[in-house]
Amino acid sequence: MIQIIQIVIALLLMTSILLQNRGTGLSGVFGGASGVYRTKRGVEKGLFVTTIVLAVLFFGLSVYRLFIF
Repeated sequence: MIQIIQIVIALLLMTSILLQNRGTGLSGVFGGASGVYRTKRGVEKGLFVTTIVLAVLFFGLSVYRLFIF
């Protein structure tokens, strides 16, 4: 059962990471990255917090499985 939960969390974590858009593209490779920093608001902030929570849950389940099973 823990394996299924871990797979679901992993899929949700991958989805939340892929949904985050940095907007830099290839400009950062060639030194054309903009120096503008902005704050996260609304859905972007929620997605950021969700990614952190999913990462902590995934890590916690991995450590749990390492020591329990």
